[in-house]
Amino acid sequence: QRVVYPTDHMVFLFQNSNRHMIFFILLKGLRLMEKNNNFMGTRPVFPLLMSMSVPMMLSMLIQSLYNIIDSIYVSRLGTQALTAVSLAYPLQNAIVSVAVGIGVGISSAISIHLGSDNQEKANRAAVIGLALTIIHCVLFILAGIFITHPFLSMFTDNPDVLESACIYTRIVLCFSFGSLLQIAFEKIFQGIGEMKVTMYMLTAGCIINIILDPILIFGLLGFPAMGVAGAAVATVIGQVCSFLLYVAAYRRKQYAVQLRLHDLVFDRAVIKQIYGVGIPSSIMLLLPSVLISILNSILTAISEVYVAVLGVYFKLQTFIYMPANGIVQGMRPIIGYNYGAGKRERVKKTIRYSLLSAACLMLIGTGLALLLPGQILSLFKADTELMDAGITALRVISAGFLVSSVGLIYAGVFEALGNGRSSLVISLLRQFIITVPLSLILTRAAGMGALGVWISFPAGELCASAAAVFLLKRYEKGVFNPFFNF
Repeated sequence: QRVVYPTDHMVFLFQNSNRHMIFFILLKGLRLMEKNNNFMGTRPVFPLLMSMSVPMMLSMLIQSLYNIIDSIYVSRLGTQALTAVSLAYPLQNAIVSVAVGIGVGISSAISIHLGSDNQEKANRAAVIGLALTIIHCVLFILAGIFITHPFLSMFTDNPDVLESACIYTRIVLCFSFGSLLQIAFEKIFQGIGEMKVTMYMLTAGCIINIILDPILIFGLLGFPAMGVAGAAVATVIGQVCSFLLYVAAYRRKQYAVQLRLHDLVFDRAVIKQIYGVGIPSSIMLLLPSVLISILNSILTAISEVYVAVLGVYFKLQTFIYMPANGIVQGMRPIIGYNYGAGKRERVKKTIRYSLLSAACLMLIGTGLALLLPGQILSLFKADTELMDAGITALRVISAGFLVSSVGLIYAGVFEALGNGRSSLVISLLRQFIITVPLSLILTRAAGMGALGVWISFPAGELCASAAAVFLLKRYEKGVFNPFFNF
């Protein structure tokens, strides 16, 4: 009996009922694979975007909550302990920046190849991405051994703080494989649209970390009190557990990409594709740390109260921009898949709905900053001086929230399209190229003081958004312009 699978080139010959049964089993498997691969190209765009974005919003908010709780636990050890952990932040942030940046490159490559129906390339991108991540693990181990002490000694002369900071940093760097591999798997699952899996794994890792923090820091339940080292060990264990849970989830069922050793080959095009998006993305993640350092040096010359205001603002803005970043993470695989499949209208719809969703979040943030700045700052027990300076800062900076939707979303669009360079240009304009020089000009040459720094934020967002519109208009002759063509 001749049976033809209608959506493929395969022809099966069967001569008895047993083979016919085998065919239907294979057919069911093929249809399951097709469903796993194609839902990003067939489901209605807005429900699909929300189903992929909301889990990422929740998991990112949980991570923010963990960071706050971790700081609270460490602060109970004293100011020196908190200072030691704070000194480790740049190197710790470097791990996350490299991991997330390369992970975004892996995710982009996977979704594009799946969309173009190139299963082999999608599998190869996942496997090569994991291999590159393992190489990065080795580099961070070497950094932990040889760079930790020289780097940290540049920022403190206190031997106790330096010793604690070195202990914490070495543990985090030398055992960074948990964080790097966890994030690599996270981006692989995001690349195939499995957002709920990433939400569960991120949440599990954070909860394990939160539970272990007081146990290992203060020596509860019979464990020795490890102090700052305990915080580092808890962090590492949480990351390793999350990674192992990803492995268990992958082995539990068949997903749209397969991790097979024979796909580990030297493929220059795939490596270039991953790093082409990954390196700019890593740089973008490092920019806020650089920006804060530079702006702090500008504000310190005016008054230390403005440094505190800037610190409060960056804590507050995470609760506005993190949900928006959740939309970006949900959007990327949808755009990448449909771009690879040649479905331009679905790409445009995804960009349009992402912009509108981010704009709604930014409007809420703008309203809160304009109408309730005092109530927000009171959460930080602000004194009169901090309250007055903070209210002005929030109201001025919030003027750029709504327009920032364009720069934020378009940067993610270019990542999804595999164009890391344009994404980097937008992010540099948002967080560095405009903000830093304009702050210097307005605070010193124009004599505007701290107000000049606050004005530079919406100015940078406006310039970045204008550049983003221009770049997308020029990209492939403007075929992905989400609203209209000029």
